[in-house]
Amino acid sequence: MAVAAKDKLRSATFLKDLLGLSEPTSWGPFLSLTLDDGVRLDYAEPGIDFPGQHYALLVSDDVFDRALERIQAGGVPYSGGPGHAPGEINTNHGGRGVYFDDPSGHHFELITQRYGADL
Repeated sequence: MAVAAKDKLRSATFLKDLLGLSEPTSWGPFLSLTLDDGVRLDYAEPGIDFPGQHYALLVSDDVFDRALERIQAGGVPYSGGPGHAPGEINTNHGGRGVYFDDPSGHHFELITQRYGADL
């Protein structure tokens, strides 16, 4: 998946550090970050203004716990999403979720259960 970035190294490294992933690799104009399930985020710097996009990532409880610790330790603002106060997480769908922005202004969401898993 192509992801626009203001600074591709900064954005890829930010998510790599939060999720405990391997170092990003480069090819052509992209800096690629491979998620645990094999999905690859290809960061590129388009050189234009772009709106923040929403990216929801399904993660294990262990990855969620480590990411939340890193978010808090790094002073990254977060919330449980719409209707939640800053510094809260949610317990939607029988799991947990947290929303935060990356350095390029994208809105990331980490969830431990798929949407509708509690139905």
